[in-house]
Amino acid sequence: MTAQTKLISLQRYQSGYQQDVVSLILPIQNQEFGIEITAEQQPDLSAIEDFYQRDSGDFWLALAGGKVVGCIGLKDLGNQQAALRKMFVAEGYRGSATGAANALLNRLLDHASGQRIREIYLGTTAKFHAAHRFYEKHGFEEIAIPQLPAAFPLMQVDRKFYRLRLPQAGE
Repeated sequence: MTAQTKLISLQRYQSGYQQDVVSLILPIQNQEFGIEITAEQQPDLSAIEDFYQRDSGDFWLALAGGKVVGCIGLKDLGNQQAALRKMFVAEGYRGSATGAANALLNRLLDHASGQRIREIYLGTTAKFHAAHRFYEKHGFEEIAIPQLPAAFPLMQVDRKFYRLRLPQAGE
């Protein structure tokens, strides 16, 4: 474990971090990947607690020195299904050197297992090639849109979709 890894801490989202989450996500979407989307076009960003932190869902932050450097959300879709959304890690904190992305995903998966969620779905843009590799490395399988649950929140920019089936106790 590197010294930088020790600087990353995870915590459950609290409303005081709302603007920090927006300030993390928008530059990655707009400047880094050229996806023209505003905070207003992502209403979940202004209602993280109401959108994510209900039923079996939740939202977590990766912090470095008190600064938000990553986030991940789990949206309960009902029927023991959930959507992984808003997984973003600031450029300087990506990769194995910090482990921020792995830590966020592991927190989400641990939570989902504890909530008896059977399947996690996600959508991403065609541009996030590193994200595709990351999800595939962690067992997510690419699926077609008709395989998504009816309750899955489709985003206009999403072009690739994935599913992860979680093992259940006794299986």
